[in-house]
Amino acid sequence: MIRALRNLGRMAAIGVVLARHDALTALTKPPFTDQPVLTFAARTLGCLFRRRGRDPNLRPGQRLAGALVDLGPSFIKLGQALSTRADLVGEEIATDLSRLQDRLPPFETKIARAIIERELEQPIEALFESLEDQPVAAASIAQVHFAVTTEGHHVAVKILRPGVEDHFRRDLALLLWIAERLDSLIPSLRRLKLIDVVETFGETTRLEMDLRFEAAAAAELRDNFLDDPHFHVPEVDWQRTARHVLVLERISAIPANDREALLAAGLDLEEVLARSATAFFKQVLHHGYFHADMHPGNLFIDQKGTVIPVDFGIMGRLDVRTRRYLAEMLLGFLTGDYRKVADIHFRAGYVPSHKNLESFTQACRSIGEPILGKPLNEISFGRLLGQLFEITELFEMETQPQLLLLQKTLMQAEGMSRMLHSDSNMWALAQPLVEDWMLLNLGPQARAKEIVEDVAHGLERLPSLVVKMEDSARHFSQNGMPLDQSSLDQLTKAMRNRNLLLWPLVVILAFLLGLAL
Repeated sequence: MIRALRNLGRMAAIGVVLARHDALTALTKPPFTDQPVLTFAARTLGCLFRRRGRDPNLRPGQRLAGALVDLGPSFIKLGQALSTRADLVGEEIATDLSRLQDRLPPFETKIARAIIERELEQPIEALFESLEDQPVAAASIAQVHFAVTTEGHHVAVKILRPGVEDHFRRDLALLLWIAERLDSLIPSLRRLKLIDVVETFGETTRLEMDLRFEAAAAAELRDNFLDDPHFHVPEVDWQRTARHVLVLERISAIPANDREALLAAGLDLEEVLARSATAFFKQVLHHGYFHADMHPGNLFIDQKGTVIPVDFGIMGRLDVRTRRYLAEMLLGFLTGDYRKVADIHFRAGYVPSHKNLESFTQACRSIGEPILGKPLNEISFGRLLGQLFEITELFEMETQPQLLLLQKTLMQAEGMSRMLHSDSNMWALAQPLVEDWMLLNLGPQARAKEIVEDVAHGLERLPSLVVKMEDSARHFSQNGMPLDQSSLDQLTKAMRNRNLLLWPLVVILAFLLGLAL
């Protein structure tokens, strides 16, 4: 009872902040109209607390972003997470939230120094020759100071905010309580899996607040691009990295959103964009591991035009089958083969099998026809994915977190490409790379390779399956089931000679491998 009252009080306070920014209008529309108490409260708070003199031209997503900034770090992170849920908040709001960047006042330098010494169990003087008092960046989770190590290396030191973990834990408990209430009160919202969304957000945030995980992400991305001279990931100083402290190689570069500075440095913006696009598609298609927070504040360009990402707290992964699905889907839209697009969704399990294939094909056509025949530089594939998510309710499509994260990143990357060079498009610049990947992964060789992998997987499982069959047979015999000793002996013999069974399959595997090569 006390917990419920406390949460209701906090909800009222949150409602007042949302009302001041006129961000409660969503609660006065379906599906919330079935809850008159909720819509009445939203309208009442809006009338009582709506800020006077607000900009009437702000979009709903911009108003919501302003309210989340006022609500503090947890809600800023929530807004960034919601920017991946176009199916939940709508494409326009998701786009506005994707631009949400968290900048907060810094905490005191003496506190930062105390955290470093506690985490690394050494005095500052033993770790750094110098540590700048003024932070160069301060966000909701951490702030960054420049320093020079005792070995003379210039580094950036990221330090977790004191008390931020407890703060997030309290806010997440409240958000989970709200999600549970909405899930029980409004059945139509259950499809959106709000509880799962909050739990996933909580898991992501907890990982982001352990800076050792961010260090590991940076190291993996760096390994993937060691041979690429145009994409550089700062090196991790593992000896000075702990749960609440991360030390990375310091970079000297220009923010990617500072167009004037890039031009003043004599850089070719089209070349910069081409390198950025190539690196992005290598991450998504070739490695299946991508930087998933690609707003301009996290991307820098040095004097040589090298692209340098920072802040590796949010990363995305795509397995090979998901990447093939994406490639086939995009190819289907570009060629107007909507039946193929629909069939891919059914085969991947994204659309339930009881839904009508022809109806989904028609829905795909409604998305694809407006872009059919257009040049790549006029097509936004982030928007295309967003439109696909808009039809999720009609076809009971379940949320695919990895694709939502990709869509958000695509929207950010496409927005930055237009900012850098309005006449170009990252898809057009990276077209050869995309085509090569599609040829390699969707052509006959790829199909043969996939068959080889499936057969190899089956070979790996075969011995264990035979053993399980023997165990099951012995279990049936011991429990009085009708299985004679002769049958058991034959099964045991088959298991002992299972290597003989493998040879025909090995021959088939070798033949398929030859085709693939």
